[in-house]
Amino acid sequence: MATFTIRGKNIEVTPALRDYVEKKVGKVTKYFDNVGEITVLLTVSKDRHIVEVTVPVQGILLRGQEATMDMYTSIDLVIEKIERQIRKYKTKLEKRLREGSIRTEMMTPPAKPVEEDEAVVIKTKRFVVKPMDVQEAIMQMNLLNHDFFVYRDDKTEDVNVVYKRKDGKYGLIESGV
Repeated sequence: MATFTIRGKNIEVTPALRDYVEKKVGKVTKYFDNVGEITVLLTVSKDRHIVEVTVPVQGILLRGQEATMDMYTSIDLVIEKIERQIRKYKTKLEKRLREGSIRTEMMTPPAKPVEEDEAVVIKTKRFVVKPMDVQEAIMQMNLLNHDFFVYRDDKTEDVNVVYKRKDGKYGLIESGV
C-alpha cells in the first residue's frame, strides 16, 4: 500500500476529500511494484482549485498539475494526466528494455550547490542522479514537464544537462574536461 502526504493550502483537507484523493491517486500503484511516498498538494486560489501530484516510482518521478473550478474535477483530470504519462513511459521503457539500453543503478545524491556572495538561494532541491543516455533523460524531462533535466551519462559517467530550446528542439550541456 502506498503512503500519502496530502496537504491543503487555503483549503481544509476533510476526511471525504482525503479518501477521494487516496482512492483516485492510489490507482497509479497498480502499474508499478515499487511506489514511494505520493505527495498531493490541494490549493484554492481565487476561484481555481489546483491539484499537484508527485509520484516517485522505480527511479522516475511522475508529476501532474491541474486547475479547474471544482476540486474533485481537478483530481480526476490530474489522475488522467498521470495515467497518460505512465502509458507513455511504460511504452518507451518496454521498447528500450527490448533494445537492452536501460541501466538501473542508482547513484548517490549530488553535493550541495555552492552559494555565491551576491546571489540568494531561496530553494534547494536534492535528487538522485541516475545513469542514463540522452534519450532517456529527454523522456524523463518530458514526463516531469520541465524545461531541463540533470542526469549522469551512462557511458562517460559525467553529469550532463538536457534542455528544451525555444524552437522546440533539445540542447545538451556536457560536463567534463
